[in-house]
Amino acid sequence: MTRRDLIELFLLGAIWGASFLFMRVATPEFGPFALVELRVAIAALFLLAILLWRGGVRNLLPLVLPLTLLGITSSALPFVLFAYATLSLSAGTAAVLNATAPLFGALVGYVWLRDKLRPLQCAGLALGFAGVVLLVWDRTSVNVEGAVVAAAACLVATLSYGVAANFTKKKLAGSPALANATGSQITAALLLLLPLAVLYWPEDIPSAASWYSAAALGVLCTGIAFALYFRLIARIGPAKAITVTYLVPVFGMVWGLMFLHEPISAGMVAACLVVFLGVALATGKRPSAAVATQAPVTLGEGQNNE
Repeated sequence: MTRRDLIELFLLGAIWGASFLFMRVATPEFGPFALVELRVAIAALFLLAILLWRGGVRNLLPLVLPLTLLGITSSALPFVLFAYATLSLSAGTAAVLNATAPLFGALVGYVWLRDKLRPLQCAGLALGFAGVVLLVWDRTSVNVEGAVVAAAACLVATLSYGVAANFTKKKLAGSPALANATGSQITAALLLLLPLAVLYWPEDIPSAASWYSAAALGVLCTGIAFALYFRLIARIGPAKAITVTYLVPVFGMVWGLMFLHEPISAGMVAACLVVFLGVALATGKRPSAAVATQAPVTLGEGQNNE
């Protein structure tokens, strides 16, 4: 991995970590449905432009049904759940919970696709979920209202990412990653989120900060981030590009502290390290490499379907 690749990897982790900051700012005024519709629609337009430039639009039409299902599990459902969760949880807490997506990817693969799990991977799953319990315990101990329900929403979202990753592996393995990402964003925006966004559109005009955050989520954290991720996959391969998983929660906590003055407790740091170690073991990575530097390539903030 060259210095340029390493810089781009850290940049991608910083961008995806910032998505939780932007959700934390914009969700209270937009609401989860309207915000996620804006995010996904903007990303769909951005990715569609790239796909048109590359001449890959012909790959979309034959895959409308599977891309619709992918849009539900990879974008519409988890994005809404994470947006809802940020009404109660800090950006850093939500980012740490997002890092459990590879755990669910491995678990769903075992149950659905009969992928084998080695004893060390089973230990990683148990350790990762123990980190989640530690994190939720830390949040409830400081009287964060709605922390348990919000954390449960995050876990359902990461479970959905795990389903999406394995669905992609089973049904869309031969389809280009950019086409999968673009098609899933289009179907999520037009067929799934648009009616709910219209129904729950905010009565009061959101502030400029919320509009800027919504635009940043769509253009920066989804569109540009996906393009950057695809480039990293092409340059260093998916196995190395996916290590961005371990950077996203770190940046999520740092941005929350810097811009929203969200405290980082010792319990959060401990839970984050436990989750990292669990993910490293469950996905077959060495713990030392995991902490220094997202697996099957799982979807999520910092994870996609290559």
